[in-house]
Amino acid sequence: MIRTAILLLLTGIFPFHANLDLIRVDGGTISGTHAGDIHIYKGIPFAAPPVGDLRWKAPQPVIPWSGTKQCSTFGPSAVQGAPLPFGPWSEEYLIPKEPISEDCLYLNVWSGAKSAAEKRPVLVYIYGGAFAGGGAACPIYDGTAMAKKGIVFVSLNYRVGILGFMAHPDLTAESKDHASGNYGLLDQIAALQWVQRNIASFGGDPENVTIAGQSAGSMSVHCLVASPLGKGLFKRAIAESGAMFDESPATLKQAEERGAAVGASINDLRKLSTAELLKKQWQGRGPIVDAYVLPQSVSAIFAAGKDNKVDLLTGWNEDDGVDFSKKTAATFTREIDNEYGADAAKLLNYYKVKNDTDIPAAQTHYSRDIVFGVQNYTWAGVQAAKAGKVYVYNFTRKLPASGEYIKYGAFHTGEVAYAYNNLNFVKRCNFTTADFKLADIMSGYWVNFVKTGDPNGKGLPEWPEYNTKEYSTQLLGEKIVTKPLPGKQVLDIIKRHANL
Repeated sequence: MIRTAILLLLTGIFPFHANLDLIRVDGGTISGTHAGDIHIYKGIPFAAPPVGDLRWKAPQPVIPWSGTKQCSTFGPSAVQGAPLPFGPWSEEYLIPKEPISEDCLYLNVWSGAKSAAEKRPVLVYIYGGAFAGGGAACPIYDGTAMAKKGIVFVSLNYRVGILGFMAHPDLTAESKDHASGNYGLLDQIAALQWVQRNIASFGGDPENVTIAGQSAGSMSVHCLVASPLGKGLFKRAIAESGAMFDESPATLKQAEERGAAVGASINDLRKLSTAELLKKQWQGRGPIVDAYVLPQSVSAIFAAGKDNKVDLLTGWNEDDGVDFSKKTAATFTREIDNEYGADAAKLLNYYKVKNDTDIPAAQTHYSRDIVFGVQNYTWAGVQAAKAGKVYVYNFTRKLPASGEYIKYGAFHTGEVAYAYNNLNFVKRCNFTTADFKLADIMSGYWVNFVKTGDPNGKGLPEWPEYNTKEYSTQLLGEKIVTKPLPGKQVLDIIKRHANL
């Protein structure tokens, strides 16, 4: 009798299983699934569905539910254009699975913790997709392998395209913050706030959170590090192929004009169906300087020292270019001459441009350097100058693809499946022992950085901290070596001409 009473008392105090089978989060109780020792929860709502009158509003609190919500499948991906494969980017890398819906504010958690008391380091991953597409359900973002290495892995959805980044005078007028347009970033911030309130229940440590992303996800990370709304939500950042230093985001006024051109009345636009809305022509493409989420441009915020202080792991890929236009050697040479004047000869020699057969590789590598390389190089330099910890990589492994994919090499996004140890989800490559070893090492680096701010650890090749004297960079390929930053002289030329 006494034993029964004690059990009933304990059940009242600790209403959920110690092994995390049932968890209380904002809104109610959830359950998930298992992959061996890893607990998996998919499709957890972190905000109310941004539909109807909530279309183009900051994320609102979760709508509570009764009973236990079964969180075993991904929530819908954000509304976007038809997800058609292109280049090397097919289902594994970029194309979200159905369903696709405006009701998209869901996140996912993988945890190997045995109890809520463990306080494991947390990684929150933000997908890429040019701020116009993508979704957390893409296979290479699976968090099982990282959870097995001792961290809690979180991925999230955010609004993209016209629903994620359109500003409008009516929206600014109705906002208590007198801003509009950065709804996708506000979604990311709401998810990070959810992590602060709830991740301890999954065995995670809210005081040890790293934000990570690739491409537009990496640009998002840069914006969050710059934003005053990011204060206290994370302590480290992983930025893969993307930053916002040479971007010139629209001002709120400019963005409002673009929104007003879509429709004079926001009430009328809210009445349109999703399909009708996607047919509208909108000239925006991502974050804006809205005087709220981003009070100034990211460059200005960093220059003023107003950014959130983080440890940084950043880099880009050997074949990171995304320029698929058809050019001749003459056209390419003329464009470089016009842009770089007296420095043009150095660039043309570096990119080895002599005839038309050289152009595909030259275009890819020039695109890599002006779109991604100079961005992350600039951030690394700013970080090092502030005496902040920074580690820089170049991913050089040309993916062992088959068929038409061979030509893409170490392409944009190619590193993600290695960094998160998810090669098993990539179906178009003939991976070797060297690939699986590289994935194990890279994911080890990433996990160690999440844990301590230093990627080094037992059994891993030493990765020296980056500085502006040696420019030590970890080349992540079939062999892992440390060298001075490849192409630094060319990046310096590009950086100077871009006034960075």
